[in-house]
Amino acid sequence: MSIDAQAVHEKLQEAQAALGHQRITALFDTDPHRHERYRCRSNGLVVDFSKHLIDDHVWQLLIELASAHALPAAFTALVEGHLVNASERRPALHTLLRGTAAELHSEHTAAIRDVLTRMATLVSRIHAGEDTGWTDQTFTDVVNLGIGGSDLGPRFICDALTTPDAPLRAHFVANIDPEDLDRTLDDLDPARTLFVVCSKSFTTEETLSNALRAKAWLQAAGAPPQRLGQHFIAVTSEVHRAHQWGISAECCLPIWDWVGGRYSLWSAMGLIIPLALGWSVFEGLLRGAKTLDQHTLESLPAENVPMIMALLEFWQTRYLNANTHAVLPYSQKLRHLTDVLQQLTMESNGKCVSTTGERLASDSAPVLWGSAGTNGQHSYYQLLHQGTRSFSADIILPLMSGGGDLSARRRLAAHALAQSRALMVGRSPKEARQIGRSRGFSEWECRQLEIGGNHSHSLILMDAVTPECLGSLIAAYEHKTYFLAVLLGINAFDQWGVELGKAIAAEIQPLLETGVTAAPTEPATPTPAALDPATLQAALAWRKANMP
Repeated sequence: MSIDAQAVHEKLQEAQAALGHQRITALFDTDPHRHERYRCRSNGLVVDFSKHLIDDHVWQLLIELASAHALPAAFTALVEGHLVNASERRPALHTLLRGTAAELHSEHTAAIRDVLTRMATLVSRIHAGEDTGWTDQTFTDVVNLGIGGSDLGPRFICDALTTPDAPLRAHFVANIDPEDLDRTLDDLDPARTLFVVCSKSFTTEETLSNALRAKAWLQAAGAPPQRLGQHFIAVTSEVHRAHQWGISAECCLPIWDWVGGRYSLWSAMGLIIPLALGWSVFEGLLRGAKTLDQHTLESLPAENVPMIMALLEFWQTRYLNANTHAVLPYSQKLRHLTDVLQQLTMESNGKCVSTTGERLASDSAPVLWGSAGTNGQHSYYQLLHQGTRSFSADIILPLMSGGGDLSARRRLAAHALAQSRALMVGRSPKEARQIGRSRGFSEWECRQLEIGGNHSHSLILMDAVTPECLGSLIAAYEHKTYFLAVLLGINAFDQWGVELGKAIAAEIQPLLETGVTAAPTEPATPTPAALDPATLQAALAWRKANMP
């Protein structure tokens, strides 16, 4: 029997009204073992969601919602290669890059295997010193030139998994601001530096600008023009453009239009990972992600890690008005995770129009933010505990975080667990008065010690920061993002909002350079001449300050 989604939504609204003033601590008082039921696990990940403001009634309704919106079928459609990216008329087959459902895509699997083989060969030759720079010295450093998905994911992985004996030192340059590239190159030896240029179109402004400046840096150091290509590898869907730019055909690796940028970590866009860390690390990432894919395909909604994560966030944003989501990893190795998830979540689901052309009646993606603990505790946690804004959160704690001082790691774990408890219990008015009076506070001063608590959040435990666990973690958030898009009725795989600013910037640049306006590149884009007075004034001020 089919489940009416609207009917479930109405029941959830009623449940929210009934549960709205309930406390999570009271739910534990009623059911001390709820943490044993409200948890799910897969491949080194355990998601404990017992500290969410849900009861069994809400939980059952959320599971019904998953059925009403056909979430399992939606994921099957994605894996099978249906046109889930409707506006661009293409599938989103990033799962295929790690071998999921390869038997269904014979037209692509041979090409994927070929690229993986070419990647492994390149990595092996560079590590063995068979491919060198213009002085015939081995490479010591590799610089990834990309932006967005071709930067954030690989940057996160390389930072998380680097070791002192890593084959190459990894560096990342994304910003068009010359300071980014200049500071990166300051301490590098041109003769021993390799560049990976990652641009799907091989026209990305930031990436190509940095690539041209990298080429000039090599030439200034004495690299002969005929040997410049030895220092570059390209990853692009426009291989001919990269070849024309000066990169040899064997060093031009393809990527396909059915791989979105923010889902491209698993493709040749992640080449810097095996270059810097070794091929086995990249294989481990793929294995971990594939395992999570299989879990998502085979698990029922009530046991499905990314589906549960999506349902909880939908409950928080749609019914509890939590329009921000904090990701709080308690591991320095995971410090760049939030950057990856910001793009994944907000570029995917930051939409206001449904796939049927209707304007959304409620917010879509929450604003995602956060940083590695314990740094955040001394900056924005004050707002979390005593601020007025609603939010949800994921606290992520690796059980084994590597070497280093055991007592320090123990303190880190204590802080993670303490913050999870503090978000739930807060400090009652009675406790605040007791503490305040012991300090000689007046009645109103005592109130400043009250901490509301009752903040819904998940506690995510990772076995360890390994390639397999990181692969599973990223894949879980990928699928969570897609499930949220299905629940919201939006397309998670286009990003038209990104394009507008690029188009206007292309038209403003001639104004900054020559004072002459350019014709708009898009019919709907205003020309610089039609800019608002404030923007025009700022443009002219910049030109006056920088142009002779």
